[in-house]
Formats: sequence, C-alpha cells, structure tokens
Amino acid sequence: MSKRPGQWPVTEPADLDTVEQVTADELYVQRAAETALHEMVMDSIKHDLRQQPSSPCVQSAARAWCARITAAADDIAQAKRSTG
Repeated sequence: MSKRPGQWPVTEPADLDTVEQVTADELYVQRAAETALHEMVMDSIKHDLRQQPSSPCVQSAARAWCARITAAADDIAQAKRSTG
C-alpha cells in the first residue's frame, strides 16, 4: 500500500544533506522573473482596457477578462485534481 506525501509515520525520512542549496542571488533572479511576468500580463490587460471606447465598455471588458481568468483557473485546478 502506498502512502500519500506528508502522511505519518515517516518510515524513510528525507536526507536533507542531499537537498540542493539555493543561493540568495538565485532566489532574487527567480523572484524578478516572476514579477516581470506578472507585470507583463497586467500591462497587457490594462492595454486592452484602455482601448475600450467608454466606461461601460471598460467594465464589460474587465468582466470578460475576469470570466476568462476564472475559467482558466477552474480548468487548471480540475486537471490538477484529476492527476494528483
């Protein structure tokens, strides 16, 4: 019978001496890349919203973005549930 990750008792503890060490510089670069990606996505959405001709159109486009993001999140979450 297999155990799920995080299940107790642990019969084979992890060997922490073999875990790869991450430097502060690597963490900084990773965080900077994540921040840049988020800023590019938000800038793209803001650009689309600025292209709308009126305030009601901006609100409608924003709701459409929210719906698409939520639908994508639901699809991804469902895929992770079915594989995990």
